[in-house]
Amino acid sequence: MKDIENIDTLAKIKDICDKQNWSVYKLAKESDIPYSSLNNMFLRNTQPTVTTLYKLCRGLNITMSEFFSDVDTNVISLNSETRNMLELYNRLPPSKQGMARAYIYGLADEELTH
Repeated sequence: MKDIENIDTLAKIKDICDKQNWSVYKLAKESDIPYSSLNNMFLRNTQPTVTTLYKLCRGLNITMSEFFSDVDTNVISLNSETRNMLELYNRLPPSKQGMARAYIYGLADEELTH
């Protein structure tokens, strides 16, 4: 875990948005933060409060722990349908998870060969 005081929070948020091809407007919408407030935070280089950072992380579909982690987490934005699929997958026993993975890999291979 990094020393929280030494993290450039705004730069990290911007980096995550860039990786997802998100604008400040998209981040504001996904985080339920007024665009003007978020935009001003970036323009004035004002660090977000803990509450705002929590909302931003929720909007980015990551935990605050992931945000402050040293590990690059290849952030992927999940829509509600994908999130529901992952929750269902996690409820399956390991043997059925293996079958689900095999099926998905098979579908992906079929799409790649056509």
